[in-house]
Amino acid sequence: MNVRPSAIILQHEHVLTLRYCYGDQEVYALPGGNPDPGESLAEALARELNEELGIDSAVNQMVFCGEVIWPEINKETLHMVFLAEITSGEPQLNPDQTTALEMVWLPVSALGEKLLYPNVGKQIIGYCEKAAHAGHIGVINQPYIK
Repeated sequence: MNVRPSAIILQHEHVLTLRYCYGDQEVYALPGGNPDPGESLAEALARELNEELGIDSAVNQMVFCGEVIWPEINKETLHMVFLAEITSGEPQLNPDQTTALEMVWLPVSALGEKLLYPNVGKQIIGYCEKAAHAGHIGVINQPYIK
């Protein structure tokens, strides 16, 4: 099973996402990526945020974790979702480090209507409304993205 840390970066009731298009599916990913050997999850996440968006960040508490299981390709990923904040820099997409089409600040209220990766829009809404507790959320209902 792969482990992927990702960040919830909130500003003015919006969440920073990266928009991808797979076939005719739009997907909004929480920024993050895979750890390099010897790297902690927080270190990997801070590095990915710097490489992909040109920002320095503070990686704070883990909000929740859950598994995406894709039997179509025999792949499982444990997503560790952290709160993070920008400590310096203005986020700007670095096309040398990501295939994302653009950076999008999605309103928290719209997260339940968008396909996210990981697909945790409803959990983020619940967390922001203090209606959900941090922790393990189990298997994430993630449609397979081609």
